[in-house]
Amino acid sequence: MGRPPEGQAERMFKQFGKKIDQLLKDLDQATDKAKEDYADRFEELKRNKESLKKEFGEFREKNKGRWDELDKGFEKAGREIKDAFSKAFSSKDTKKGA
Repeated sequence: MGRPPEGQAERMFKQFGKKIDQLLKDLDQATDKAKEDYADRFEELKRNKESLKKEFGEFREKNKGRWDELDKGFEKAGREIKDAFSKAFSSKDTKKGA
């Protein structure tokens, strides 16, 4: 005897299975494409980083006097902030639990 005819539910599940298989295949291909795109973008970012690093170095050299002044200002401000925090948090007048 032959195989009994498929019912409507069996056909639906069979079609659904085929669609799932196709979706998985499409996802595999999309994943490969995404990996390629991310790799390309990553390389572009690395090139941009190097370009920016070079430009910043040139900017720093061009404005060396100003840069040194700014650097000294940052150091001074940092020390002042550190001192202010030290004074504020090491004061013997602070009351615990107040």
